[in-house]
Amino acid sequence: LPAGLSQWFPALEVLDVSGTGLAEMGTELLSLPSLHTLLAKNNRLGGPGSLPKGLGQAPLARSLRVLNLSGNRFSEVPPALLRLRGLRSLSLGGNRLHSIPPDIQELQSLEFLYLGGNFITAIPPELAKLPSLRYLVLCDNKIQSIPPQLAQLHSLRSLSLHNNLLTYLPREILNLVHLEELSLRGNPLVVRFVRDLTYNPPSLQELAGRTVKARNIPYAPSDLPESLVRYLSLASNCPNPKCGGVYFDSCVRQIKFVDFCGKYRLPLMHYLCSPECSSPFSSASQSSTSQSESDSEDEASVAAHRMQKVLLG
Repeated sequence: LPAGLSQWFPALEVLDVSGTGLAEMGTELLSLPSLHTLLAKNNRLGGPGSLPKGLGQAPLARSLRVLNLSGNRFSEVPPALLRLRGLRSLSLGGNRLHSIPPDIQELQSLEFLYLGGNFITAIPPELAKLPSLRYLVLCDNKIQSIPPQLAQLHSLRSLSLHNNLLTYLPREILNLVHLEELSLRGNPLVVRFVRDLTYNPPSLQELAGRTVKARNIPYAPSDLPESLVRYLSLASNCPNPKCGGVYFDSCVRQIKFVDFCGKYRLPLMHYLCSPECSSPFSSASQSSTSQSESDSEDEASVAAHRMQKVLLG
């Protein structure tokens, strides 16, 4: 950045240095107390010293609202950015990121987060601790699963997950009742659906534990070692209403198609206590009438209001 920038433009609010071949931003940036929008996309930023030291303590930490560093060379999210607590929009698309730092939760004012076009393989649960987040773009990465905690993003309106490696969605995603757009195209869950996954038979301990829980055999802490009492408290109920059984470590993981808002069918991971509990699952190729087709017009309009777009192709 040119020397004397803060002297020439002390009240500068918007600075766009995109596409200028910039490899670093100097300390002049720290002397712009009114700057609320910084656009520096499509440059060569990302190496050591790309961002000025003290960025997190400068007036920018309070004034900056929009930061766009897409199309650069960052291999990790710079820690200094996580101290810009006033940020509402952060774009780091088209970089070389392999992960999202858990400290992303520090950006409590963030409403828009763009991390598309990187090499991200996992989403940290801490991402769900952004109460104001409305638009989350994670497309064109290598993400294989969605943490169920993401359902805590109650303000989320748009979630872009296309062109990843997703084979299923967690059931908890149905709790995103304000979601208006969900983009899933280009994921394995769209072009092929996983049915029967690996099932490891239960151990003798689990078989005994299942019997105790399923038959309601009474026991007290004085009857069993503390480790077994703790183990029995970890039982999960089988979701099959005709079963009534429980499971501990051994379960059948299958994909079940669930109506979302009575309008769309999403593949969600479903856990059963044994293969005998599996029930017929809906197939993408089935032509049978779905429940959504029998919904009343009023229900359909409510569903359309809650979920306007599910982009599968």
